[in-house]
Amino acid sequence: MVAEIAAMSLWFMSAAILPDLTREYPISEFRQAALSSAVQIGFVVGALVSALLGLADRIDPRRFFAFCAITAALFNASLLVSEPGGVVSILARFATGALLAGVYPVGMKIAVGWGQKDRGFLVGTLVGALTFGSAAPHLLALLGGTDWRWSLTVASIASALGGLLCLATTLGPFHGTAPRMDIKAVFSAWTNRKIRYAYIGYLGHMWELYAMWAWIGIALTVSFSAHMAAEDAVSLARLIAFLAIAAGGVACIAAGVLADKVGKANIAILAMAVSGTAALLSAITFGGPVWLTILCVLIWGAAILPDSAQFSALVADFAPAEQAGSLMTFQTALGFALTFLTVQVTPMLANGIGWPAVFGIMSIGPAIGITGMLRLKRLAPDS
Repeated sequence: MVAEIAAMSLWFMSAAILPDLTREYPISEFRQAALSSAVQIGFVVGALVSALLGLADRIDPRRFFAFCAITAALFNASLLVSEPGGVVSILARFATGALLAGVYPVGMKIAVGWGQKDRGFLVGTLVGALTFGSAAPHLLALLGGTDWRWSLTVASIASALGGLLCLATTLGPFHGTAPRMDIKAVFSAWTNRKIRYAYIGYLGHMWELYAMWAWIGIALTVSFSAHMAAEDAVSLARLIAFLAIAAGGVACIAAGVLADKVGKANIAILAMAVSGTAALLSAITFGGPVWLTILCVLIWGAAILPDSAQFSALVADFAPAEQAGSLMTFQTALGFALTFLTVQVTPMLANGIGWPAVFGIMSIGPAIGITGMLRLKRLAPDS
């Protein structure tokens, strides 16, 4: 869990330090978005390669995780010597994303090997760690003030140490290893209806998740600026962005415990219903009383994540143990392919139609995800 938090702190680093970068360098809106979306598309490419080659199921996941976390740290640190927003820095963010495909799904592969009946809790804890790591850049940016280089350096060191820490872990009794590469394994994502509906739920969830995570700090800055000085708005927005994302991590762990008792699909449906509603409420309160907007966003942040772990746990439940790593990796590849679009388009839409309307569009994803989970429950009522 600690290794996952440390490595995933690289994900939103460029978004968290963006206000400081743009004060020093003239970066176009397209390149600002590209710094974040490059991580998404890099992750997709890395996850597709990993899934098709079955790397998570064929290679010792501890070594795979360590190599990717340490190498990603080096690419992240390269931003210290490259032009922010330049082609080299965007390519470095792409490489970081590709390498993180060897961290998040591989971490889930390690987690599901430790249990079956408590798999919802195990994956929930792992995804909770992912969330704390994703929230960390906002906290680092807050602590570092305007010194974005300090934040970047701390995140890089943390990721490298996390990779080394993973080498000290052990594999569980339910860990499965594939004897050879089997590209056909990923096609069960379509032929197995239970896995297919778990994928649909996941895609609905991903429609809103990373767009919200990547841009909530910027959006809140705009909202808070209606009531306070610009510098105060930035600082408060960073704090609330960190708390909102971290709240999802706490809720994810708690939901994992409940999921093993009341059903993973039921928890996913409840989480999406709350997150979709909170997105709409955040749109309504945007630019209004600061405390009310903060309350809605914190609820949104807490509800937006608990379903993520359950989609992955459901895939692990319905897949052979020796294919679980590849199918979970392929699931994340499809999900992050979608987020490439949402992360890139979100700020452009916000400039055209405003953040409240964008928040409303985000709520469409949970509605689609709920539909997928209801269909899954018809096939597997106890899921």
